[in-house]
Amino acid sequence: MLEFMSFSSILMMHLSRLSEEIILWSSAEFQFIELDDAHCTGSSIMPQKKNPDVAELVRGKTGRVFGNQMALLTVAKGLPLAYNKDLQEDKEGLFDTIDTVKFSLLIYAGMLRGMKVNGKRMLNTLRHDFSNATDMADYLVKKGLPFRQAHEVVGKSVRYCIEQDKTLTDLSLEEFKQFSPLFSDDILEAITIETCVAARNSYGGTSPKQVAMALVRGQKSLEEQHSVLDTYRKNVL
Repeated sequence: MLEFMSFSSILMMHLSRLSEEIILWSSAEFQFIELDDAHCTGSSIMPQKKNPDVAELVRGKTGRVFGNQMALLTVAKGLPLAYNKDLQEDKEGLFDTIDTVKFSLLIYAGMLRGMKVNGKRMLNTLRHDFSNATDMADYLVKKGLPFRQAHEVVGKSVRYCIEQDKTLTDLSLEEFKQFSPLFSDDILEAITIETCVAARNSYGGTSPKQVAMALVRGQKSLEEQHSVLDTYRKNVL
């Protein structure tokens, strides 16, 4: 029971973190995603508002699962190595955890299937920030500049952009060269959002290649789990 509750707590912790992203990204300030109406409700006072209720409920119920695990740990911590009547307290928390996790996974799957991603909005946001600054520093390192110096060059470049109300991709080659002679014609291609994302090509990275591989691994894992479950049903149930 303790191991199951520990697994459930970790699972709910990750769902809670994902919920925080979904709540933030679906807000009017971000608008990175849009949740379907079936998994949201309107505000009791603001008719224009669509609340991400599923994400908020799962985030809140995470503490409930944590509490059930802590309750059973507290019951077990002072017991000698035999059955004691204290252990009658294990059932309520276990059953509540099972119900909570089942509800969370079931409703979350439906919410994610109905979610729409606003890719254009995300790309536009990225093109107007400085998330490619690290890639600019990496570019200089590949040209032979020590990273500590590349860090300083990029910092000055970003400060210049802020003062001029520009982004790094708005700069001309002449402007780049005033910060370092190592910049050449390929700098703009090196710091495009597409190039920056594709550069994260190590295991578990965010490049299209790694994401595609992760999807294959995920599908394979699901098929293996279904196979185990089918075997369990045939031989045990």
